[in-house]
Amino acid sequence: MLSRLFNNKNVLGLCFMLPSAILLLVFLTYPLGLGVWLGFTDAKIGSSGHWIGLDNYRYLIGDSIAQLALFNTILYTVVASILKFMLGLWLALLLNKNLPFKSFFRSMVLLPWIVPTALSALAFWWIYDPQFSIISWTLVKMGVIHHYINFLGDPWMARASVIVANVWRGIPFVAITLLAGLQTISPALYEAASIDGVTPWQQFRYVTLPLLTPIIAVVMTFSVLFTFTDFQLIYVLTRGGPLNATHLMTTLSFQRAIPGGSLGEGAALAILMIPFLLASIMFSYFGLQRRAWQQGGDK
Repeated sequence: MLSRLFNNKNVLGLCFMLPSAILLLVFLTYPLGLGVWLGFTDAKIGSSGHWIGLDNYRYLIGDSIAQLALFNTILYTVVASILKFMLGLWLALLLNKNLPFKSFFRSMVLLPWIVPTALSALAFWWIYDPQFSIISWTLVKMGVIHHYINFLGDPWMARASVIVANVWRGIPFVAITLLAGLQTISPALYEAASIDGVTPWQQFRYVTLPLLTPIIAVVMTFSVLFTFTDFQLIYVLTRGGPLNATHLMTTLSFQRAIPGGSLGEGAALAILMIPFLLASIMFSYFGLQRRAWQQGGDK
């Protein structure tokens, strides 16, 4: 009986999946469930707290700092994701051409993605330093400006600065993924389009872009998820400053829960991010429905 079970492909498949399922249950499902529970309590560090229902959420909805963090998160995610997509797509199209040293350039593109986030943030922190910034030093020497720029001291300048840092780090993921998608498009389609007298822009619009749509849906979903839940880059660069101008929901959640000691409030902030993350996943799902149309289906 036991040997018959192990010879069954379905049972064998479940046995192989069991270790991964246990890891997901322990390190993903349990922390998520605990976070949901804490969000309904007034738990503090060192105290389990009591059930208070939706009080944390009511407080956060009216909290001006939480509202600012939500605005910052949406602005940061939308602007950075759009820029990463545009620059990543341009870079992927460029790397897909027959360029000299193409393999070398493809390898170099991955460097910003490979470098640990904390090290990237420290590098940008030095680049943005109000006294030793290489950008300000260059512009002063060129005579463009007369005083060093305080990149991380002004609220809107700080927002722009952290977005630039995130875009620099995220472009390789978008570019390499879209490049992989471009490699799957048959050259015969471009040859047929050239014979019909189609311009390069029309080739991109009517051949490349439609066939790349499923890959774009996936890569943009992951890009939005990574950007929306970004923590290390912001925390190392600005810690949410100046004047909470760069606080994201992740950094504010950490600040309220760990340094601030309000575990319930921090957990509630983290749970409030879930609807936005689910919306990103739905975007990917509906984008992938284009596959059926491309394969001659009804959708």
